[in-house]
Amino acid sequence: MVTTSSCSGRVSVFVEGSKELNTERDNPADLLTADEAFKIGAKGEGGHWLFVSHEKEDINEWWMKTSPLLKFEKSSDKEYNIKTRYILFKYEPLILHVQCRDFKSASRLYSSAMGCGFRESGIGANNNVAIRISIRLDVPIGYINNKDELISVVDEAYLKMITKLAFDRFLENERKMEKLYNRIDEEVIQYIESTDHIETKEERKERKMQEGLARRDEVRKLKEEKKRLKQLELENVAAATINKVNLS
Repeated sequence: MVTTSSCSGRVSVFVEGSKELNTERDNPADLLTADEAFKIGAKGEGGHWLFVSHEKEDINEWWMKTSPLLKFEKSSDKEYNIKTRYILFKYEPLILHVQCRDFKSASRLYSSAMGCGFRESGIGANNNVAIRISIRLDVPIGYINNKDELISVVDEAYLKMITKLAFDRFLENERKMEKLYNRIDEEVIQYIESTDHIETKEERKERKMQEGLARRDEVRKLKEEKKRLKQLELENVAAATINKVNLS
């Protein structure tokens, strides 16, 4: 088995990029309304990470560590539309892609993952197993205004709450990973190792010797059985001869 990609779990805060379609790639004639000139999603031009951490210890008061800092709005009459670029708080759990040598190994790995609660797992092409769990968190917390300022529409108490939710998911993610690694070792790796054993010269020598001894014993038993049958045949002939003489 070979890991092709992985993420142990992380918290991230992402600022969406521009949602305007690229007219060089998208045909304006196909757009029916003005809103259709914009796309839903976060990966447009100008999108960037505001905060990322794979360590649960680093996420406390993350909003004090960003550059630039968030600006808090007590209330807002902003009208949101298709152009609005949102600020998204995310917790993403473990995701692991493992290339297995055959479907049997992939099936064992998939069954182990499902048994540990990774219910979003599956087997893809070329026996590639994707191990996933649905404990993610995805929360919009603000937007970027026309001055490129980062505006939070929630207060610090709310940020603390969702950060605590993310922290709890980190703990659950770690517990699930530990369970998964133990299950993989017991049900997959040890199984593969037991079927992949390469015979050493000494083991081959011992095996050949035992096979030779077994063949010798078999030949000896066959000879003894043949000798016994021959002796029995002679005894039967002798008995028949004696009976014939007595009858005469």
